[in-house]
Amino acid sequence: MTTDGTSATEQFRTARDFLLRNREDYDAAYEGFAWPRPERFNWALDWFDVIAQGNDRTALHIVEEDGTESRFSFAQLSARSNRVANWLRARGVRTGDRIVVMLGNQAELWEIALAAMKLRAVVIPATPLLGPVDLRDRIDRGRARHVVVRPEDTAKFDDVPGDYTRIVVGGEREGWLAYTGFDDVSDVFEPEGITLADDPLMLYFTSGTTAQPKLVEHTHVSYPVGHLATMYWIGLKPGDVHLNISSPGWAKHAWSNLFAPWNAEATVFIHNYARFDAGRLMAEMDRAGVTSFCAPPTVWRMLIQADLTQLRTPPREVVAAGEPLNPEVIEQVRRDWGVTIRDGFGQTETAVQVANSPGQELKPGSMGRPTPGFAVELLDPVTGAPGAAEGEISLVLGTDPVGLMAGYHGDPERTAQAMAGGYYRTGDIGSRDADGYITYVGRADDVFKASDYKISPFELESALLEHEAVAEAAVVPAPDAVRLAVPKAYVVLAEGFEPGPDTAKLLFEHSRAVLAPYKRLRRIEFGALPKTVSGKIRRIELREATAAGSAAEYREEDFR
Repeated sequence: MTTDGTSATEQFRTARDFLLRNREDYDAAYEGFAWPRPERFNWALDWFDVIAQGNDRTALHIVEEDGTESRFSFAQLSARSNRVANWLRARGVRTGDRIVVMLGNQAELWEIALAAMKLRAVVIPATPLLGPVDLRDRIDRGRARHVVVRPEDTAKFDDVPGDYTRIVVGGEREGWLAYTGFDDVSDVFEPEGITLADDPLMLYFTSGTTAQPKLVEHTHVSYPVGHLATMYWIGLKPGDVHLNISSPGWAKHAWSNLFAPWNAEATVFIHNYARFDAGRLMAEMDRAGVTSFCAPPTVWRMLIQADLTQLRTPPREVVAAGEPLNPEVIEQVRRDWGVTIRDGFGQTETAVQVANSPGQELKPGSMGRPTPGFAVELLDPVTGAPGAAEGEISLVLGTDPVGLMAGYHGDPERTAQAMAGGYYRTGDIGSRDADGYITYVGRADDVFKASDYKISPFELESALLEHEAVAEAAVVPAPDAVRLAVPKAYVVLAEGFEPGPDTAKLLFEHSRAVLAPYKRLRRIEFGALPKTVSGKIRRIELREATAAGSAAEYREEDFR
């Protein structure tokens, strides 16, 4: 209970319901929202189990590639997670223990997440794409005491030393505990001690696009409560069926496959597939009655290669996150589905900070305005002063934004640097117009100068993607004796186009037609883009390759 006699659950519900009532009134939501700030809070016990009482509505619906499917009600998942918590406790999992959870989109992933919260253990989410080197880093720096994996991934731990409990889900392996046999385990769970709001809940290793992955620490409020803002951005409400395409192990999975939908009492829908098939995905969306859909830009770009009109009943809400979405994708979806994809901006370190929420005016190219609960400033890149028309997107710490990490675990110096001067600095550059709308410019490390003009790689990539020949693109600076640097594009071609001088000429002509002279592409190279396991482009590799020079590139001057 708090000083005014309200419980943590009541505080949370009051804040949640306020956002639901104002889901299409941004001004009212932003001005009137206040973060719930309970001293003690355990989302699994104080929220999920409460809404699950006697609740037979579907909480989780999973469809496999072969057509088999499984459904779990809120009540079932509450009881299952109690059994799992009791089972894990009997096998030595204690408060504060770190658990590496490396599973696919399977029911055990959700029940283990809930069980770990109830035990006050700390989850280290890990994608099954990781190899032994990455796993060793997670075991060592994360100080993991337990790992939970699928049978096919157990061999990856053969060369990962450490005194940790090994649990295998869905099979048996020598030396591993089999995750099975819960029928005889009680579904009544008794927590040991209280959960403080600031107790650690999750440790996320960032994707490491430019350096060693950072270890982001979230608490029992920073993600569960912080993602009330994400719920608001998506536009979720009770009874919705929400599909988010994301790999387990990354923050976006927790954003939209755990906290945001269950904050809203919506159904999490999952379609598992080995190879992306746009037609099959849309058929499953129709069959499941998906009302809200979130996907990264890569998936949106693949979707628009198909006939979007195959989807008979488009979702009411469609959003994109992970990287900024290009305007031409938004326009095609609007034309075929009659709905507008709404961008959102956030990080592993935060919930969604800036977004186009339902009901507010959309401005082409803009990410929208700060979400309820977040005060956002643009800091001048030279002086660090707030109020810049273009600058580093930063959160005002004086407002105590709940949806912000506790810090970089084990790295107080990096934490202090990121939160210096009363601001959390995202490392991303944006511009703000007179109405408060923020447009993404690029990572501070990615923006570069050419002939003393500032170049935003994202702007040039968006222009390239308007051409039918381009499936993906990444722009980096290439050394130039006269201009210091010039824009070079690495291009992945769409089906039906071949790399070579003819295609390069087409793209240079397109660049001259749509970009100002100082922004024009000067060099082009075709080929695959290096990416992290989370799918983000490793621009550092492209910059290094560009600096080294390449005989495979085409130069604009060759086509004059």
